[in-house]
Amino acid sequence: MSKTRQQPLEYVEPIGARVLVRKDEPKKTTKGGIALPDAAEIPTITGRVVAISKQVENDDDFPLRQYDKILFHPKEAIPVDFESDNQLFVIPVEDVVAVFRRDPEKTKGD
Repeated sequence: MSKTRQQPLEYVEPIGARVLVRKDEPKKTTKGGIALPDAAEIPTITGRVVAISKQVENDDDFPLRQYDKILFHPKEAIPVDFESDNQLFVIPVEDVVAVFRRDPEKTKGD
């Protein structure tokens, strides 16, 4: 009877029209500084793209890049049991509803 040692995962690669996202931490306070009680948890639907599937990477209809901050619909998000804090999710690209971008015109003179 040989014991097989499980190799730790090194990375997660999404397949098909999906992206891997690290969900942002839920907000504990409002912009005005008001502390939110735990019972009033607001679902966080923003995160950073960690990895992009080959299909999405080669599709000009989906202008997503690694490290983009995105807004996504969480209903179809699949949690990835990869890290202890479990903040990674595989998300269908159709559920990405917005990408946060800086205005290149405003950053030219800065």
